Amino acid sequence: MAKDLKHRKPRVNTGAFIAPVFVFGMLSGLESKGMNVDGYLRQVGVDPKALRTPGDQGVTPMQYVALFYALLNDLKDECLGLFSRPFKPGSFALTAREGLSATDLRRALKRMSAALNLLQDDIFFSLQVNGDEAGLHMQTLDPANATPVFAQETMVRVLWRLAAWLLNAPLPIRHFDFTYPQPEGPEAGYNLVFPAPRRYGQAAFGFWFKTQELDTPVSRDEPALRAFLTDAYTQIISPPRAFGAVAQKVRNRLMRSYPQWPSLEEVAAQLHTTPSTLQRHLSAEHTSLQWLKDDLRRDLAISRLSSSRVSLVQLASELGFSDSPTFQRAFKKWTGQHCGAYRRR
Repeated sequence: MAKDLKHRKPRVNTGAFIAPVFVFGMLSGLESKGMNVDGYLRQVGVDPKALRTPGDQGVTPMQYVALFYALLNDLKDECLGLFSRPFKPGSFALTAREGLSATDLRRALKRMSAALNLLQDDIFFSLQVNGDEAGLHMQTLDPANATPVFAQETMVRVLWRLAAWLLNAPLPIRHFDFTYPQPEGPEAGYNLVFPAPRRYGQAAFGFWFKTQELDTPVSRDEPALRAFLTDAYTQIISPPRAFGAVAQKVRNRLMRSYPQWPSLEEVAAQLHTTPSTLQRHLSAEHTSLQWLKDDLRRDLAISRLSSSRVSLVQLASELGFSDSPTFQRAFKKWTGQHCGAYRRR
């Protein structure tokens, strides 16, 4: 069982929330059709009025992914109404399998482009090579109907991260291109989502990398793809969190183990290191195993209270608390609300 949350000031982590701009981007396809989106926000425990208030911190990654699933289940469209015809459920899996069937990145991007060109009528996908640069080029087919901002950002982010997953290796990006003008105001959230120079007002959108990366072999297999697809939306749709490299690996281990909570020694063994070395790396990233557990438990608690009828006693046990009152005190500290009030809202 994990230790109960200690009474201490929580560590500030700017990546603990997803900014409202990304939330409303996800809803933009529905809003462009005149649909009311507030019901979807309330369904995942988000107050629409608060989210629209300047300065609101946004939603947790769990809420963000839950919102995606709520829209997907209702619309039966993996692109959430952003294109002229829906991406039927299974479109992403089909695209990923086309990439998996290739021998290297060059062929993977070509095969994924061909699949995407069959699945929709709004964008032409192609691999382009320009000297020492290569890129997945995405060209809007009808100049009179610009591809929505969120659709551009989603396609660029998802296909880049899918390509890197297929290689089982980083795919360093030279620059990301977008056709829309540079957004006004701070771009801190974009620095995390697109960690390379961003070029705006381009003729097409996409991502570019060194040409030599095209020869990198695809190193995933079918069993790995099946495992990946069970939680692909969480891994691909949700913008990355501001964790350090080691902290992210530890959090992934905790997520896979849930509802079990491994000890420091068990996590260290899974990462092929020693407890003292792991502790030292986490300390260098200004975090700890306990903080990562508490951060994950908070997200899980919010998600479970928003989308299920699980009892507080059962939820406390799942999250590793000794009893329900201890869990409820922790939840009040995390969110400023009692569990019952949060669930009723």
